[in-house]
Amino acid sequence: MPKTVVVAIGGNSLIADEEHQTVPDQYHAVEATCRHLTAMLEGRDLRLVVTHGNGPQVGFILRRSELASGALHSVPLDSCVADTQGALGYQIQCALHNAFLRAGLRRRAVSVVTQVLVEAHDPAFLKPNKPIGAFMSREKAEEHRMKERWEVVEDAGRGWRRVVSSPVPRAILEVDAVRHLLDGGFVVIAAGGGGIAVVQDGQGALSGAAAVVDKDFASCLLAHELNAETLVISTAVERVCLDFGKPTERALATVTVAEAKRYIAEGHFKPGSMLPKVQAIVQFLEGGGREGLITDPAHLAAALGGGAGTRIVA
Repeated sequence: MPKTVVVAIGGNSLIADEEHQTVPDQYHAVEATCRHLTAMLEGRDLRLVVTHGNGPQVGFILRRSELASGALHSVPLDSCVADTQGALGYQIQCALHNAFLRAGLRRRAVSVVTQVLVEAHDPAFLKPNKPIGAFMSREKAEEHRMKERWEVVEDAGRGWRRVVSSPVPRAILEVDAVRHLLDGGFVVIAAGGGGIAVVQDGQGALSGAAAVVDKDFASCLLAHELNAETLVISTAVERVCLDFGKPTERALATVTVAEAKRYIAEGHFKPGSMLPKVQAIVQFLEGGGREGLITDPAHLAAALGGGAGTRIVA
């Protein structure tokens, strides 16, 4: 059977910078990433699943809802995630279709609105820590905290952001549908934004949760449930670095799980930035995965061939 690869594309694949945040700007960024995803498939027989983040987009929807609060109803957080799954999934599958056409690949892409089960009593609901929306100055963040009662944090030295609850994903509810689509030859876009967080009552009924699941951990879980061999996490840099931003900075090519755990313990990776990516891949490998890759979109194909990126192995 062809190898199954799950690729999680990050925010830089959806929004290039603060000056290019409109929907057309986002689509141009998606187009560039989809060209690199297509290059991964050229000359390879892969079953490919694409996941994506949605932090800025959820933040935009919530902000619009707040600005229109005097005239329109508010949008619950689970619906915000669903909205972004539809809009970003559409952009990715459209861009992939066009990229496949140009490359002469007879492949098709499809998006799956994906629910992710979380526990109703997850401690994360009491301690919001997942950044969403745009970066702000400390003064602007404090203003929102006072006026709108936002929870805000400083995010990896890049500014201040709003945070919401981020419970641990426990199950991908549409995994069977994803598997059947892969069997049918589709490239599948799933678990967008970490999936729509839902909780289950004693009778098995589902309801939406006011939370955003971390897309890296949701991608890890999806890869595990699909028995994928490889989990790839796309980010803003070609390789993971130790002492990032310091004169002693050094890039990592191949790392074992044991080494990755030691680097985590030594504090080399920042929360909200590289830390969850490395943690998710370690979790994937400890659950039976073969390899994890971290790189930027432009090096996806080369990393899959062993010529770029950071490779983490058991």
